[in-house]
Amino acid sequence: MGREGLVLKGKGVVEGRVLGEALVSSMSVSFLGGVDPKTGVVVEKGHDLEGKCIAGKVLCFPHGKGSTVGSYVLLALKKKGLAPLALVNEVADPIVVVGAVIAGIPMVVGVDLGPLRTGDVLEVDGSRGLVRVVEACS
Repeated sequence: MGREGLVLKGKGVVEGRVLGEALVSSMSVSFLGGVDPKTGVVVEKGHDLEGKCIAGKVLCFPHGKGSTVGSYVLLALKKKGLAPLALVNEVADPIVVVGAVIAGIPMVVGVDLGPLRTGDVLEVDGSRGLVRVVEACS
Protein backbone atom coordinates (compact mmCIF):
# COMPACT_ATOMS: atom_id res chain seq x y z
CA MET A 1 0.00 0.00 0.00
CA GLY A 2 1.37 3.40 -0.98
CA ARG A 3 1.68 6.45 1.19
CA GLU A 4 -0.20 8.74 -1.21
CA GLY A 5 -3.24 10.22 0.46
CA LEU A 6 -1.83 9.56 3.94
CA VAL A 7 -2.99 12.31 6.30
CA LEU A 8 -1.05 13.10 9.47
CA LYS A 9 -2.85 15.08 12.13
CA GLY A 10 -1.03 17.54 14.33
CA LYS A 11 -1.69 20.98 15.72
CA GLY A 12 -1.68 24.04 13.51
CA VAL A 13 0.55 26.77 14.89
CA VAL A 14 0.76 29.21 11.97
CA GLU A 15 -2.11 29.37 9.49
CA GLY A 16 -1.64 28.89 5.79
CA ARG A 17 -1.91 26.15 3.21
CA VAL A 18 0.94 25.20 0.90
CA LEU A 19 1.95 22.41 -1.43
CA GLY A 20 5.61 21.55 -1.76
CA GLU A 21 8.42 19.04 -1.76
CA ALA A 22 9.45 17.64 1.61
CA LEU A 23 12.94 17.91 3.02
CA VAL A 24 12.96 15.50 5.97
CA SER A 25 15.54 15.30 8.75
CA SER A 26 15.85 12.99 11.74
CA MET A 27 17.95 15.65 13.49
CA SER A 28 17.04 18.90 15.25
CA VAL A 29 17.74 22.12 13.36
CA SER A 30 19.42 25.29 14.58
CA PHE A 31 18.72 28.26 12.33
CA LEU A 32 21.50 30.28 13.98
CA GLY A 33 24.76 28.72 12.84
CA GLY A 34 23.14 25.65 11.33
CA VAL A 35 21.65 27.34 8.27
CA ASP A 36 23.50 29.92 6.16
CA PRO A 37 21.22 33.00 6.15
CA LYS A 38 22.72 34.17 2.83
CA THR A 39 21.98 30.95 0.92
CA GLY A 40 19.43 28.91 2.89
CA VAL A 41 21.82 25.95 2.88
CA VAL A 42 22.28 23.75 5.96
CA VAL A 43 25.91 24.19 7.01
CA GLU A 44 25.98 22.34 10.32
CA LYS A 45 28.76 19.74 10.14
CA GLY A 46 27.51 16.17 10.36
CA HIS A 47 23.84 17.15 9.99
CA ASP A 48 21.84 14.79 7.79
CA LEU A 49 20.77 17.81 5.69
CA GLU A 50 24.28 19.30 5.42
CA GLY A 51 24.65 20.90 1.99
CA LYS A 52 20.89 20.91 1.28
CA CYS A 53 18.96 24.10 0.60
CA ILE A 54 15.78 24.60 2.65
CA ALA A 55 14.39 27.35 0.40
CA GLY A 56 10.99 26.54 -1.03
CA LYS A 57 10.78 23.15 0.74
CA VAL A 58 8.45 21.76 3.36
CA LEU A 59 11.05 21.40 6.10
CA CYS A 60 10.24 18.46 8.39
CA PHE A 61 12.38 17.90 11.49
CA PRO A 62 11.83 16.73 15.06
CA HIS A 63 12.38 20.09 16.80
CA GLY A 64 14.57 23.15 16.85
CA LYS A 65 17.60 23.89 18.95
CA GLY A 66 19.91 26.79 19.67
CA SER A 67 19.70 30.49 20.30
CA THR A 68 16.61 32.69 20.23
CA VAL A 69 18.31 34.62 17.42
CA GLY A 70 17.32 31.64 15.25
CA SER A 71 13.81 33.13 15.10
CA TYR A 72 15.20 36.19 13.37
CA VAL A 73 17.26 34.05 11.00
CA LEU A 74 13.98 32.50 9.81
CA LEU A 75 12.57 36.00 9.27
CA ALA A 76 15.70 37.06 7.36
CA LEU A 77 15.45 33.93 5.19
CA LYS A 78 11.81 34.79 4.42
CA LYS A 79 12.69 38.36 3.43
CA LYS A 80 15.36 37.03 1.04
CA GLY A 81 13.08 34.40 -0.49
CA LEU A 82 15.15 31.59 1.05
CA ALA A 83 12.74 30.33 3.73
CA PRO A 84 10.99 26.99 3.76
CA LEU A 85 7.42 26.96 2.40
CA ALA A 86 6.26 25.34 5.64
CA LEU A 87 7.58 23.78 8.83
CA VAL A 88 6.49 20.41 10.21
CA ASN A 89 7.77 19.32 13.63
CA GLU A 90 7.20 16.51 16.07
CA VAL A 91 7.66 18.84 19.05
CA ALA A 92 6.98 22.57 19.19
CA ASP A 93 10.15 24.50 20.00
CA PRO A 94 9.59 28.13 21.07
CA ILE A 95 12.43 29.45 18.90
CA VAL A 96 11.08 27.85 15.73
CA VAL A 97 7.47 28.74 16.59
CA VAL A 98 8.35 32.43 17.07
CA GLY A 99 10.34 32.41 13.83
CA ALA A 100 7.43 30.87 11.92
CA VAL A 101 4.98 33.36 13.42
CA ILE A 102 7.02 36.49 12.65
CA ALA A 103 7.91 35.23 9.17
CA GLY A 104 4.39 34.00 8.37
CA ILE A 105 5.53 30.47 7.55
CA PRO A 106 2.75 27.86 7.87
CA MET A 107 3.60 25.44 10.68
CA VAL A 108 2.19 22.19 12.04
CA VAL A 109 3.53 20.47 15.18
CA GLY A 110 2.82 17.17 16.88
CA VAL A 111 3.33 15.18 13.69
CA ASP A 112 4.99 11.76 13.52
CA LEU A 113 7.65 12.26 10.83
CA GLY A 114 8.26 8.52 10.45
CA PRO A 115 6.10 8.05 7.33
CA LEU A 116 7.51 11.12 5.53
CA ARG A 117 10.37 10.99 3.02
CA THR A 118 12.49 13.65 1.37
CA GLY A 119 11.03 14.18 -2.08
CA ASP A 120 7.41 13.51 -1.09
CA VAL A 121 5.01 16.20 -2.23
CA LEU A 122 3.14 17.38 0.84
CA GLU A 123 0.13 19.58 1.43
CA VAL A 124 0.50 21.40 4.73
CA ASP A 125 -2.56 23.06 6.23
CA GLY A 126 -1.48 25.12 9.23
CA SER A 127 -5.05 26.23 9.85
CA ARG A 128 -6.34 22.67 10.37
CA GLY A 129 -3.11 21.06 11.60
CA LEU A 130 -2.91 18.57 8.73
CA VAL A 131 -0.07 17.22 6.61
CA ARG A 132 -1.10 15.13 3.60
CA VAL A 133 1.16 13.11 1.30
CA VAL A 134 -0.03 14.16 -2.17
CA GLU A 135 2.66 12.29 -4.07
CA ALA A 136 5.03 9.80 -2.47
CA CYS A 137 8.58 9.54 -3.75
CA SER A 138 9.86 6.07 -4.52
